[in-house]
Amino acid sequence: MAKLYFRYAAMNAGKSTALLQAAYNYEERGMQVALFTAAHDSRSGRGQIGSRLGLTRPAATFGPETRFERAALPAGLACLLIDEAQFLTPDQVLQLHRLAHVGDLPVLCYGLRGDFRGEPFPGSARLLTLADELEEMKTICACGRKASMNMRIDAEGRRVLEGEQVLIGGNERYRAVCPSCYYAEQGVDPARAPGLFG
Repeated sequence: MAKLYFRYAAMNAGKSTALLQAAYNYEERGMQVALFTAAHDSRSGRGQIGSRLGLTRPAATFGPETRFERAALPAGLACLLIDEAQFLTPDQVLQLHRLAHVGDLPVLCYGLRGDFRGEPFPGSARLLTLADELEEMKTICACGRKASMNMRIDAEGRRVLEGEQVLIGGNERYRAVCPSCYYAEQGVDPARAPGLFG
C-alpha cells in the first residue's frame, strides 16, 4: 500500500540530496519518477532541484494553483517526489494524501517544518497531520548540538526577527541552529528566565 511520507529538517540537512538519491534509486531499478519543486525557489535555477553538494536535476514546478491529479502525471509512475514541500498549500497536501491512498502512488515530500520565527509553514503543518510516515533528518548547529530551528540572518550575519515568512535564500540568509542558540541570539538566556521556559 502506498503512503505519504514527510521527511523534514532544519536548513542544510541534506533534504534535496536525499530526494535526488531516492529518485536515482528508483530509476536504477527501471522505475519512473516525477520530481517537483516550488516555482518561486530559484536558488539552483527555476525548475531545478539542487543540493549543496553540487547535484542538480530538472524538475516540474508547483505553485498555489497546481493540482496534483494523477491524470496530469506520467502513466506508469512509481513515485512522486516533492522538494521544498513546506510551500505546498494545505489542500495540495490533501491531494497528495489522496493520491497515495486512492491512486496507490507513493509520495515522498522533503521540506522544512518551521520558519525563522519558529512558526509552522501551512504545508508542513498539514503534512505533520496527514503524512503516514514522518522522518526527521538531522543536522548540527555550530555549537555541536542537534539543529532543529532555522534562523534568518542579514548581510552582516545578525539575526532577523521580523519579516515575510518566505524569503528565498541559502546559507547566506539562513542558519540551522539548536534551540539554545536560537534563543541566545534573541538575547534570551534560557537558564536565567525560568518563568519563560517552564
